[in-house]
Amino acid sequence: MSDMNEVLDGTEPVWRTVLAGSQMLFVAFGALVLMPLLTGMDPSVALFTAGLGTLLFQFVTRRQVPVFLASSFAFIAPIIYSTKTWGMPATLGALFCAGLVYMLLALGVKLRGVGFLHRLLPPVVVGPVIMVIGLGLAPVAVNMAMGKAGDGSVELFPYLDSMVVSMSALLTTLLVATYGKGIFRLLPIMAGVVVGYIVANFYGMVNYQIVADAAFIAVPSFVFPELNWQAILFMVPVAIAPAVEHVGDVLAIGHVTGKDYIKKPGLHRTLFGDGLATSAAALFGGPPNTTYSEVTGAVMLTRSFNPMIMVWAAVFAILLAFVAKFGILLQTIPAPVMGGILILLFGSIAAVGLNTLIKAKVDLAEQRNLVIVATTLVFGIGGMMIGNGEFKMQGVSLCGVVAILLNLLLPGAKPAYDLHEEQAVVDDLVDHAK
Repeated sequence: MSDMNEVLDGTEPVWRTVLAGSQMLFVAFGALVLMPLLTGMDPSVALFTAGLGTLLFQFVTRRQVPVFLASSFAFIAPIIYSTKTWGMPATLGALFCAGLVYMLLALGVKLRGVGFLHRLLPPVVVGPVIMVIGLGLAPVAVNMAMGKAGDGSVELFPYLDSMVVSMSALLTTLLVATYGKGIFRLLPIMAGVVVGYIVANFYGMVNYQIVADAAFIAVPSFVFPELNWQAILFMVPVAIAPAVEHVGDVLAIGHVTGKDYIKKPGLHRTLFGDGLATSAAALFGGPPNTTYSEVTGAVMLTRSFNPMIMVWAAVFAILLAFVAKFGILLQTIPAPVMGGILILLFGSIAAVGLNTLIKAKVDLAEQRNLVIVATTLVFGIGGMMIGNGEFKMQGVSLCGVVAILLNLLLPGAKPAYDLHEEQAVVDDLVDHAK
């Protein structure tokens, strides 16, 4: 009982806090580095900006919420498209502005209350947008699993070899996610990467020479942003879905710790901290940050409620970012390994969007709801583009704008989504995890 009291009041020994911090980084690590590897960003920079973003979040929330921030998967497809179209510096400038959207939403919550967010972005809007994020990426996962580049333009490895490697990674990820116990259940991505990487070695897919040639300690390859209004208009609406998911994450961690973080430190502070972390990451060339549900699960299992644990996890991430050989080693992970894992990961994102509609009891027999969901899905999955030349919108950004406008303009909107109803959803999910 004394140990639990120490955890709750934050007086546990420093060595225990430091050890718990390293464990939290370990839990988040697989997903943290996978996103930059897919988008062409430097994983060492992603480690640095995850640590920096978490420190900023903890500062804004006055070290009251035990969460760790790292790479957001919602931005994968937009970053890939934006980088090909406008280049990495312009993409980073757009991501900086996406962080400002979080901050504006935080201001809206501060002035108008929590209900403001759900009136603007109810489940009928957020659900199909999240589904588009996952389903729109499905071809990328399949191409990589078959040994091709994400867009299918180049064959990187032989088909049969690639299928053996990708399916070994996928099967491992599935088994660990389904049958894993305790802390191991939170590491399906890392387990899949490790097994897939080992199998890839037998097929000669890994090049260790670049690791041997790299310096042991080096400053990460920071990239600085440029402002491009086309890229900004494309990227800003993408922030819609993860901003709403942020509410669920805050409710989930509150349920685990038995505290109401919506009131103290306040949703406006947590949203602002998330936005500040995302904008700060863009200034250095890192991916957007988001709260990690894996870490929330680890908090629940270990009963590690002290936010200082996340501060130490952030410090470890920053230090690890300067170990150059480690960052280069991550870049040797072959495409089929990542492709196998992404089949499950992107499918899971789509399933989260579907679950958003189901848990909120969105009735698709109602024409209003059907029109919003159907139009959003086909626009996103079909590749609809509006505009040409200097101004054009497509993908998740177009879907976000269309879903919001349809929800605001079509008659017959139901009352705002009840926050207590979302708390009930979170309770169900947490109880299931237990």
